[in-house]
Amino acid sequence: MKQKTFVLAPDSFKESMTAKEVCKAIESGIKKIFTDANFIHVPMADGGEGTTQSLVDATNGTLHSCQVTGPLGDTVTAHYGILGDNTTAVIEMASASGIQLVAKENRNPLITTTYGTGELILACLKHGIKKIILGIGGSATNDGGAGMAQALGVKFYDKDNNLLGKGGGELGKLAKIDITNINPLLKSVEFIVASDVTNPLCGEKGASSVFGPQKGATPEMVEQLDNNLKHYASVIKAQLGKDVASIPGAGAAGGLGAGLMAFTNSTMEKGINIVTHYSGLYEKLKGADFCFTGEGGIDFQTKFGKTPFGVAQIAKSQNIPVIVLAGTLGKNIEELYPEGIDAIFGIIPSAEKIEDLLINGFRNIERTSENIARLIKIAQN
Repeated sequence: MKQKTFVLAPDSFKESMTAKEVCKAIESGIKKIFTDANFIHVPMADGGEGTTQSLVDATNGTLHSCQVTGPLGDTVTAHYGILGDNTTAVIEMASASGIQLVAKENRNPLITTTYGTGELILACLKHGIKKIILGIGGSATNDGGAGMAQALGVKFYDKDNNLLGKGGGELGKLAKIDITNINPLLKSVEFIVASDVTNPLCGEKGASSVFGPQKGATPEMVEQLDNNLKHYASVIKAQLGKDVASIPGAGAAGGLGAGLMAFTNSTMEKGINIVTHYSGLYEKLKGADFCFTGEGGIDFQTKFGKTPFGVAQIAKSQNIPVIVLAGTLGKNIEELYPEGIDAIFGIIPSAEKIEDLLINGFRNIERTSENIARLIKIAQN
């Protein structure tokens, strides 16, 4: 019988396992039945949490850490990756400016800053990087990326020629933008921004109105922040000649999308498309017999750009069966079957405390994968 090849391309199971660890668990289970099979590990992500680790793992890159400015001005340890080509870096802005870094009672988007994200970019530039993949989900900020720009050397002044402080609350005073001292290395760096958010910068669908409340904004603060971002965009247009106000995605991460458009050479793409491209998934799937993917939770929304959907699209283009493992099975998963997913399996064996399920993730994935392999063997016999 022909030796089987299994491509394993899961996302992380948040708070339980990295994508790389999930790959190992799936292989361990399948190998109990197909002892001589080939396994190709392609750790995945969709542009959000885990993207840095997954791309580093998938390309045999390196993970780095550095001290940067957190959302409230304190010092935090953040991470970035250098991919295997040594010319591409990957950053999750949440590592430096994420909402998880701010206790709920301290969340205040008038003062939170993306300065640390700018410092992460500077750290990457020191490696001679030519391309930066920047995931911008999960922010604690609403400063239009001004903090990031400040870290990169941009100066913002009020009408009295005083430098602005940090945070979205300062932008209403903006009178002049000085890019004279922006880091010159940025001119030769391409930014690929991983975001599935299409919101504009301002208005009822903008950064402040849609995402501000979850970052601690009251209705009064939302109005102030939205007006400040409108003013910010108008100054950028007048002085830099870039119209960022209504571009889809400008409102991502509290307007960081707009800041990247204004101050860097950037383009936006869906996170899953970026990861499948840089991981080389299409090439690694060639000749495979089965593709296993998965993530912590799956439901009908998976088809709007989550990892299993993106993996399935590529596998199905090569007529490779796609099997999904998930911690929890949500609503209307049957909507995923016409999208290239052949079967979906939950890994939870019984009602247990969430803490125990997270601890036992490896064993649950291993057992479920073994059972799937047994079904495959029965079908083949």
